[in-house]
Amino acid sequence: MRSLTLAIFILLTMTLGHAQTDKTDALRQGFRSELEKAGVAGGSLVVVREGKLIAEEHYGLAHIEKKQPANDETIYHWASNTKPFTGIAIMQLRDRGLLKLDDPVTKYLPELRRIHNPFGSMDEITIRHLLSHSGGFRGGTWPWRNNKPWEPFEPTEWSQLVAMFPFTEVLFKPGTKFSYSNPGIIYLGRIIEEVSGEPYEAYIDKNILRPLGMHSSYFDTTPPHLLPHRSHSYFIREGKRTEGRFDADTGITVSNSGLNAPVADMVKYLNFLLGSPPARGGEDAASADGAVRGGAFNYDTVLKRSSLEEMWQPALKAETDANGNAGFTTDIGLIFFIDQRNGRKLIGHGGDQNGFISYIEFDPASKTASLFVLNTDVGGTQGSDLISGLRRSLRMISAN
Repeated sequence: MRSLTLAIFILLTMTLGHAQTDKTDALRQGFRSELEKAGVAGGSLVVVREGKLIAEEHYGLAHIEKKQPANDETIYHWASNTKPFTGIAIMQLRDRGLLKLDDPVTKYLPELRRIHNPFGSMDEITIRHLLSHSGGFRGGTWPWRNNKPWEPFEPTEWSQLVAMFPFTEVLFKPGTKFSYSNPGIIYLGRIIEEVSGEPYEAYIDKNILRPLGMHSSYFDTTPPHLLPHRSHSYFIREGKRTEGRFDADTGITVSNSGLNAPVADMVKYLNFLLGSPPARGGEDAASADGAVRGGAFNYDTVLKRSSLEEMWQPALKAETDANGNAGFTTDIGLIFFIDQRNGRKLIGHGGDQNGFISYIEFDPASKTASLFVLNTDVGGTQGSDLISGLRRSLRMISAN
């Protein structure tokens, strides 16, 4: 019955007339219906094309107890959708001549030499390996947790990871295959700090968030003036809803999963990925948020287009995406996942942490991008079917 419902939802977006408005209306209605059936508290979806918003829907409540509705100002936790920001920062530093992608990671983090590597020297593992999840490191950040309520959400200090290096090993020959690794991205975040001389959060804010006009985006703890917009998070297991942690501290793993941002800010990020300045009905794109001045914004000031496209070139085959789902992706590039099918090259990344689920995907050829984010993890087959249905539906609407 569940798969039949999703099939009807998907078919609806394909067949309900040729007019874009009919299809986007069907998408929005289907989104609301599916989230309601799954028990999701709140969520948002957006589709943009060439700087124009062609579909947007916000469903339910960002915070149940406060009866706070979800809208474009709702601040969600984007979890592993933080990783592309880390990759973009590495490419910035490369373009500024401060590092090379084929530099050994130990050039910047000599502590990694304490890790046991049965396949050779730790000096053979490069920044490029970390960017393509092929460094040979484990998937989980902190596999020694006991899931006790008093435990921190994530390790809070670099020294905690370093202390475990002598008890850590490389699991396969670096560069030979894809294996999703959260620690590998943490090492990239540490390299950003070592090279730039700034905390990771400060570097990303100065060099990516502010230039893109993402002024309500931040890491970890919510500033008081943004608390009215912050979404809570929830889990549903065996029909029972429980709350996630509010403002969970991602600690030393911030470069891996620490970003919080409203949908309105993430639309600016989508436009950056597409290279499309936001369309405001002839209004100067700068006037509303200060990110653009004197006409169309030159996104090369954040990262050269050629460097961004370099991140989208296939490096290795990938059997699963960033959410651990099979059947969507065929390759990993530099941080980004790449799906090439039906004549389209789709680039994307997902996030899944503390009850929040998100996925961002874009088609550079058609300058179309989409995202969805949910504040409730419904788990199991139901959750997997829901996410799969949403992704397929957004692909269909963005292909027309």
